[in-house]
Amino acid sequence: MRTVLIATALAGWSMWCLAAQAPEAGAQAAQQPAASPAPQNPPADANARPAAGAAIDPAKMAAPAATKAAPPSSKVYVIGAEDVLKIVIWNNAPMSGEFPVRPDGAISIPLLGDVTVAEKTPQQVEEDIARRLVDGQLIRDPHVSVGLTAVHSKKYYIQGEVNKPGSYDLVVPTTIMEGLVNAGGFRDFANTRKIRILRGSQEFKFNYNQVSHGKNREQNIYLEPGDQIIVP
Repeated sequence: MRTVLIATALAGWSMWCLAAQAPEAGAQAAQQPAASPAPQNPPADANARPAAGAAIDPAKMAAPAATKAAPPSSKVYVIGAEDVLKIVIWNNAPMSGEFPVRPDGAISIPLLGDVTVAEKTPQQVEEDIARRLVDGQLIRDPHVSVGLTAVHSKKYYIQGEVNKPGSYDLVVPTTIMEGLVNAGGFRDFANTRKIRILRGSQEFKFNYNQVSHGKNREQNIYLEPGDQIIVP
């Protein structure tokens, strides 16, 4: 009988211990940190090179648009013969107007006479005219503006087997290929493989057939004032 009582007591003690451990196990489970999410791929770098075999979007590989050549700046352009200047003297219409530059590099302004403008920038001409007006006691505080109406002093020349040989104004940066377009095309027997460009003591070769097919593009240099394009 004593043995039965002892066994019953031990069984009750075991059940009480299990019941006490159950809440503690639940609390420990609640304290465990949540599982971290699976790592995500980092954002793609726009400048990174694609992996080998990866597809390439042609639109993203397009070259930037070419910039258009700008007209000569009135601050740095050097005036020459045959250019046409527009001079405005504030509150003095008789002395204002358009003035062509003579071959000797001068213009004639009423009351001022001849003013040398060749080899000067428009800004320098503004300062020169303003100083003359003050020195001549014509205007105490003059306001002078000088602009370019036409540019004819910078030219290149095309001669030989072209439809329209002659001189052409070099107003904006122009390549040999662009300059030849102005000549209206080649004549029937033109040797377009042996075009020459004479620049002072220098001579450059230009093969139209190669450049027009995308080869040896380094031949297509920019023209400079006075260049002679000769098409044999």
